[in-house]
Amino acid sequence: MSELSENLSVAFAGEYRHRAAELHKWVDPLSEEQFWRNPFPYGNSVGHLVLHLTGNLSYYIGAQIAGTGYLRNRDLEFTEARKLPKAEVLRKFDETIVMVIAAIENQKEPDWTAPYTAEREPESQNRLTLILRCASHLYHHIGQIIFLSRELRKS
Repeated sequence: MSELSENLSVAFAGEYRHRAAELHKWVDPLSEEQFWRNPFPYGNSVGHLVLHLTGNLSYYIGAQIAGTGYLRNRDLEFTEARKLPKAEVLRKFDETIVMVIAAIENQKEPDWTAPYTAEREPESQNRLTLILRCASHLYHHIGQIIFLSRELRKS
């Protein structure tokens, strides 16, 4: 593996590990009820955001790069009516992060610039762009989770 490829793998794997730990910092203290309650008349619950992050990473990195065969139901990520156990939702998220990191660590130098296409993604991309975009998406929604967690713990 080239030095550049190794540096990309280490940097991205570290970023995904860090973000997963940050998510747990804000989600773990929430009760089951808080996990699924949205304190606002708009937006999503923490639980639905975690489902969405799991689905996003499972599809864009899992199915499209790691070849997991994951089939995504994006709408259900936001509308799931069953209040699944928080521990189960977090376990699936953690397993997804492990898969993402393994996929990143398996990238060889030519893989980073390999063409990438997927639903809801602009054409003419490569894997590096997608892995960066997914990290940014994760970071964005963790910001929402932090805001929701602070609000939920006030009550």
